[in-house]
Amino acid sequence: MHRLVLLIVFLSLFSSASAQYKLYSDGLEKYNQKDFIGAIELLSDFLTRPVRDKKFDVDAYYWRGLASFKVSEFDAAVEDLQSALQLKHANQGNIYWFIAKAQNSLQHYPQSIESYTNALNLFSKDDIKRAQILAERADAHRRAGNTAEARSDLQQSLKLQPGIETVQRQLRELDGKPAEPIVVEKKVTEPSSAKPAPAEPVTTRASLAVEQQTATKQEVEPAPTQQSLSPAVITSAIAEEPSLEELYKTEKRIALVIGNSTYNPKIGTLRNPLNDATDFAETLRQLNFDVTLVTDATYGKIRVEMIKFREKLNQGKKDETVGLFYYAGHGLQHDNENYIVPIDAELEFEDDIPRYCFPIQKMVLSQLEQTNSRMNIIVLDACRNNPFPAINRGIGENQGLGEMKKARGAFIAYATSPGSVASDGSGRNGLYTQELMKAMQRPGRTIEQVFKEVRANVLKISGDRQNPWENSNIIGDFYFKFN
Repeated sequence: MHRLVLLIVFLSLFSSASAQYKLYSDGLEKYNQKDFIGAIELLSDFLTRPVRDKKFDVDAYYWRGLASFKVSEFDAAVEDLQSALQLKHANQGNIYWFIAKAQNSLQHYPQSIESYTNALNLFSKDDIKRAQILAERADAHRRAGNTAEARSDLQQSLKLQPGIETVQRQLRELDGKPAEPIVVEKKVTEPSSAKPAPAEPVTTRASLAVEQQTATKQEVEPAPTQQSLSPAVITSAIAEEPSLEELYKTEKRIALVIGNSTYNPKIGTLRNPLNDATDFAETLRQLNFDVTLVTDATYGKIRVEMIKFREKLNQGKKDETVGLFYYAGHGLQHDNENYIVPIDAELEFEDDIPRYCFPIQKMVLSQLEQTNSRMNIIVLDACRNNPFPAINRGIGENQGLGEMKKARGAFIAYATSPGSVASDGSGRNGLYTQELMKAMQRPGRTIEQVFKEVRANVLKISGDRQNPWENSNIIGDFYFKFN
């Protein structure tokens, strides 16, 4: 009997390890097929599994980092590639090179220059790669205002690979010389005896204004006095102010809604987040939002949906697009960062938090700031009790979420004030989301008015125990419902 139990345990562990390896291998296959989002999801699921063969971690971080770079998720790419470096990946020169590219795209020029330098040192015998790295480092120097260093890098690049036109052009531009003209041979024809057609007059705004004034004086009948107009004509002649719906008729609204309820038995199931997310998503759809609803999401699923969300926002016109991110479920703060807790998170030690939980500041807020949206609304109903009491010291004395300072163009709403918690609720919805859905559907109210009403109602209903909180750095107005 004892042997049978051991055999069952062994087979169970073997089956689990095989399943984890399949996530890893399928992730690499997705990358080879250029399905970078699919690769990120599978490799993320692999890396967040507590039971896995960790000898594959180094390659999983490497390939996930490259996949993130391919979809312009540069912060995540840098983080993963640096993890691959720490785990001693063999291809360190290439890793430093891609880190440098990502940092340059993020406008982190000093860090980018340092990473390019590390890559150069590791490609000491490859003149072709060195020439390319030097040209790219020159661009980082130029953007950082280091003109002399940029010129030196370009000159070194040309010594290694003479005749590269793009590098020559960069050097000419850096020296303030005009680009060499492109010579196009023209077919010589006999001059025509016909008189050339008169040139079309150039119409400027000034000349157009003069023409309009002249036309008004010569052709337009004098306007009748108000006494000579019938009541119907008077009514039509008075200009009406456009409605809110007309003012914002081109606005594109895009939302990502996530609700996590079904955690593992150690954490327990939350009653409301699944209902909150589902109902909130339906409310947003009624308010003309294009909504993606995700429930019981793993780390990999959250990351992939964030990439898709960012891509949707970038497809909208700049200054005519609004993004909204909503999360209900477990959340926690650690080292001045707030984290979403995926359903597959199993935290035993303090350093598990940044590894298995999804950072809001770094991976949500900073990503949205780089999109075309004129305003980003982040709603976090994630201020419940710490689900991991064993690592309470690592999370800190304060429970719930911390206040986020970096909020350019963002409106950030918390279910309760920083450092405190909100109850999960006994009805279908949590108290905060319940009151938010009601307030959003009141017409003609600005976003600030909506959340003030929510705060007043939640304070009243909770007997002053739950105090919703907002940070805002938005410009312009936003209305959930116009009329």
